[in-house]
Amino acid sequence: MTHRLFLTLAAIGLGLGWTATARAGDDFIAPVSDPLTLRECGECHMAFAPGFLPARSWRAMMAGLANHFGQDASLAQGDRAAITATLEAGAADAPGGRRGLAAEFLSWVDPAGTPLRLTLNPAFLHEHRRVTPERLSARGVRSITACPACHRNAERGWFDDD
Repeated sequence: MTHRLFLTLAAIGLGLGWTATARAGDDFIAPVSDPLTLRECGECHMAFAPGFLPARSWRAMMAGLANHFGQDASLAQGDRAAITATLEAGAADAPGGRRGLAAEFLSWVDPAGTPLRLTLNPAFLHEHRRVTPERLSARGVRSITACPACHRNAERGWFDDD
């Protein structure tokens, strides 16, 4: 193989790889990897990727754990501070956070707003517009927040249409 042919094929391969990676990235959001956050948040629901919300939303949510969507999810102060730091570091508006699904979700957030429910984000609503309560019920799913019921790799950060 000549040097020129090798370079041409290598350039094509890299271009295809970047295109595939960019497309796959549209369905990816960095998942929670912190054991404390996984344990405490995952006790009642899937530990949602921090990139689904801006840091101010996570701060507000963590400050209001005594009434976390109708439940008392209070934590010891040290655990609450550690989890808040983890969520802020991975938030949609954190440095390096504006990629893939995080960028899409953040683009729909009112800059002056502090959303607490990712399920009310227009990006979420658009992606799930055909998901009816009947469809969830047919799958034995009690809540639209049970992401792994439809997205097998949700806990690893992949939300492609399964």
